[in-house]
Amino acid sequence: MTEQTGGRRVVTNMNLSLDGRYARPDDPQDMSWVMPYAVTDVSRDHLTSLWEPATTALLGRVNAEGFLGFWPTVIGMEGADPRDEAFAKWLVDTDKVVLSSTLGEAPWERTTIVDKPAAEVAADLKATEGGDILVLSSASVIKALLAADKVDRLALTIFPVFLGGGPRLFDDGLPAGRWTLVSQATGEHGTLALVYDRVR
Repeated sequence: MTEQTGGRRVVTNMNLSLDGRYARPDDPQDMSWVMPYAVTDVSRDHLTSLWEPATTALLGRVNAEGFLGFWPTVIGMEGADPRDEAFAKWLVDTDKVVLSSTLGEAPWERTTIVDKPAAEVAADLKATEGGDILVLSSASVIKALLAADKVDRLALTIFPVFLGGGPRLFDDGLPAGRWTLVSQATGEHGTLALVYDRVR
């Protein structure tokens, strides 16, 4: 499956509310609505299945600051779930590409700062050797890749809450196309993990 398109896949991962939002309308940085669901077995196993075949993390600046500010602190944390700790280690050790027009140099190890459109960066990365290119919850990056039809695998974790407003992941005007469901899992609190591959 992986080898069909010359190797590397662009894999995007996003948490969504049941009404299709990825952030609250009043405070996009407030992720408290995600927390009860993010610590479920289905969410942790879903994330593990995504990062294990990946060798590059592609992030927007805001998400990079959030992820890389938090996850390294999980390593060695008392009582940490082994899956969380394994993801944290992967994130620290893997190659990271951060899209930013404002960061001059990376404050994190193994990180390259790139000021180019997401679709161009994804195409450049796909032309190199390696495993999957994983876009971790960076909405602006995922939206740009979807608009350019550059997503090979779309991973979604859907939480059974309505946020009642806020930004949507799927904007009108996306390229028409078919997707095939490759995995689905349900878990505690009605959490639903879905993975779709782009049919080309």
